[in-house]
Amino acid sequence: MHSPPHDYIEPKMVVISEGEFLMGSEVGAANEAPVHRVWIDSFALATLPITNKEYSLFIQSSGFHPPPFWDSSNFRHPDQPVVGPSWNDAIAYCEWIRGVTGKPFRLPSEAEREKAARGGLEGQEYPWGNELPANQFGGRNSTLAPVGTDGPNGYGLYNMSEGVHEWCADAYDARYYDTSPYRNPQGPAHGNRRVARGGSWRHRVRFARCAARSSLAPEKQFSDFGFRCAMTIE
Repeated sequence: MHSPPHDYIEPKMVVISEGEFLMGSEVGAANEAPVHRVWIDSFALATLPITNKEYSLFIQSSGFHPPPFWDSSNFRHPDQPVVGPSWNDAIAYCEWIRGVTGKPFRLPSEAEREKAARGGLEGQEYPWGNELPANQFGGRNSTLAPVGTDGPNGYGLYNMSEGVHEWCADAYDARYYDTSPYRNPQGPAHGNRRVARGGSWRHRVRFARCAARSSLAPEKQFSDFGFRCAMTIE
């Protein structure tokens, strides 16, 4: 039996309906203010971050280089989120899965990612409310859990606040919210860093608030950075 020309696993997606939400936080870091109302058109987001199992098929099919932590015993379980892809690598994966499926996969915008993390709740700090769970602590000596261990939130999405920082499409500007447009903000036109959202197994408190913003240079590769796919609704 011959293998198909491309082996791949298509991400399971959830459609997030169009509408407004309140973006940002007045009690977080300065880069999360001001709170502002944002309209997001309908889009789809993967229920889970991309796993090692999925990323391995990308590597096999495309000949793309594996991330630096690929062979580490701490990070190689098939159901763990892939760690260490740069922003550029995440873009390459989205282009590959778009090519083999013919579907418009991409990285989410920062605003899409925050709306999705909130799961339909307004004015709450976390996807489930305002209180941290008892098992909130992580740190460098903790382990990265398989995907699906945190959630689901109100939209049926998992690991929106815990696991790995997830790359977003946008360039980063700490003061972007001062001038952000109301409809479908895409981030500043230029910037030396790219946005990431979500929590990190390496942090002392591994859960991230819905409004918390991270950023990193697009070529950097860290063991607590990964990504999930979004899809344009056409």
